[in-house]
Amino acid sequence: MSLRLYEELFIVKPDSTDELVDPLIEQMKQLIEKDGGNVQVTEKWGTRKLAYQVGRYLEGYYILLRFEATGVTIKEIERRLRVNDIVIKYLTVRLDEEMKWVDKRKKRREKRAARKPQIAAMPAAPAPGPSAPALPAEPAIPAPGKPNEPAAPAPEAPVAVVAEATPAAVVADATPVAPAAVAPAPAAE
Repeated sequence: MSLRLYEELFIVKPDSTDELVDPLIEQMKQLIEKDGGNVQVTEKWGTRKLAYQVGRYLEGYYILLRFEATGVTIKEIERRLRVNDIVIKYLTVRLDEEMKWVDKRKKRREKRAARKPQIAAMPAAPAPGPSAPALPAEPAIPAPGKPNEPAAPAPEAPVAVVAEATPAAVVADATPVAPAAVAPAPAAE
């Protein structure tokens, strides 16, 4: 079988001493190397707060191993972590699969970038020569409208339309007037 890159993160009880943790790490290293793998990184992260309570523990001692091994070795590592009393949680992640996915995405991006037409750099404006007089710059874009035609006059301000008061709304003694009730149409016989 081929060797693959893995990361094993396991959490041991927070009250575990180095005398208990170090032999566990050595046991994992020996198991990996016995099956032809090699350990690249061993990190002790120390005691950290857990995201949620595991068993009766709110904290745990984190240990990270990064190594190359076969699938059979991973099964044995996980079995040993499962039956060990000081381990409260573990997680195995295969890293080469993620790296393969990242490489595949990079290749697709490069291929897509190669297909896109390259935008040519715009030529720079020629610098004025020493004999050119310094004149004020004219606008590059002409004003809207036809050339040689005066600009259109500015639009007038909008005029507000005033509604006329209806006779029903204006009453001499300022008492409110109800609108006239509409009588229903007589039924046809």
